[in-house]
Amino acid sequence: MSQTTTYAGSACTSKSEIETSTIRAISWRLIPFLVLAYFFSYLDRVNLGFAALTMNAELKFTPLIFSWGAGIFFIGYFIFEVPSNLALEKFGASRWIARIMVTWGIISALMALVNSVTSFYVLRFLLGVAEAGFFPGIILYLTYWYPAEYRGRFLAAFAIAVPVSTVIGAPISGLLLGLDGAMGLKGWQWLFILEGIPSVLLGIVTWFYLTDRPEKADWLSAEQKAWLKSKLDSEIAAKQAVKHLSLGEALSSPKVIALSLIYFGFVGALYGMQFWLPQIVKAFGLSNAQTGFVTAIPYVFGTIAMILWARHSDATRERVMHVGAPMILIAVALAISSYITDPTMTMVALTFAAIGVFCVFGVFWTLPTSWLSGTAAAGAIALINSIGNLAGFGGPYLIGWVKEATGQTSTGLLVLAVLPLLAGILVFVGGHETKHEFAEQGR
Repeated sequence: MSQTTTYAGSACTSKSEIETSTIRAISWRLIPFLVLAYFFSYLDRVNLGFAALTMNAELKFTPLIFSWGAGIFFIGYFIFEVPSNLALEKFGASRWIARIMVTWGIISALMALVNSVTSFYVLRFLLGVAEAGFFPGIILYLTYWYPAEYRGRFLAAFAIAVPVSTVIGAPISGLLLGLDGAMGLKGWQWLFILEGIPSVLLGIVTWFYLTDRPEKADWLSAEQKAWLKSKLDSEIAAKQAVKHLSLGEALSSPKVIALSLIYFGFVGALYGMQFWLPQIVKAFGLSNAQTGFVTAIPYVFGTIAMILWARHSDATRERVMHVGAPMILIAVALAISSYITDPTMTMVALTFAAIGVFCVFGVFWTLPTSWLSGTAAAGAIALINSIGNLAGFGGPYLIGWVKEATGQTSTGLLVLAVLPLLAGILVFVGGHETKHEFAEQGR
């Protein structure tokens, strides 16, 4: 009883001290490691865009073949996403995330063995199967540790690995292509091998480093655990007081379906840019190394914008405008970029598109985690992510199909702009109940 009194009735400064120390301890322990893991996850997923600068010509892959290979990853990802996230909930984050990382690292390195269209498709599909569950698993995992009022900024801190993987990975990937001929291997083969191995090593570390739940964290004090448990328990109670959803109810919920469609529109734009931007930039007449550095520019601005935008969302406790407005920005920027022929202005437009993409990324996942918990959250988050990531097939394929039909990548960007436009409209129509998200605070 005395402990309860301490948290409910103590001075504001005392509560603030335990809150601050707990969040700080969690953040230093988890966020840098998870960012590093997601960095290699995303790098191994999209480094295909750089490998294509030389691989496509050497293996005689057409734009449509490349699009199929880039996109078929997401078919495997879609099929195994929900089962993988439920497995994480059952077996624990440390074991399951370690399994995911080791298998995807091995398969990513094996991409160096691609020598035909069939082997290209098979390995990309298997990479999607291996990686399924990682991103939604981490989103779920972070809800075990962070109260609602902190989630926007720390989900963004985790997701910062996406733009950073390009800011750092793009120049590195461009330089690795320069290893062409070393030890009898092509540059694109070295790219896959050297960017796949770190994921395997980090996966092994994950098994021993990650703590599954706060109650098992020997790096938190008893007082910190008690504060965190009280805070998270009150949030879960507030969600369940509104409506306690079973797994089946969550998966069939109209809100979950709507969020899946919104995420679909966002992901289509994200991966359409990720897989094709290196080839768009290379067409400016740059070398592979120069292409890597120039490709990184939009992601530098996207990284800064994502962190600031997520902090603003948390501070104002507003979600709809913080997701919907950047969606509209993406659509407008992509549409404008399709009409511009000047390389500098094209990069300016695509930089604005990247800013929109990562502002959405930093805030979007506060929407489903605000009203779902437990197994329902595990299944629903995975479903939203898996349906959304089908656009990872559709976005790159759409650009490849349009490029093969018209000979121009820019036309594909114009068509692609429709997806985030519709998603942005759906965000504003659907709205969001922030009173449920912050219900336990009486706000």
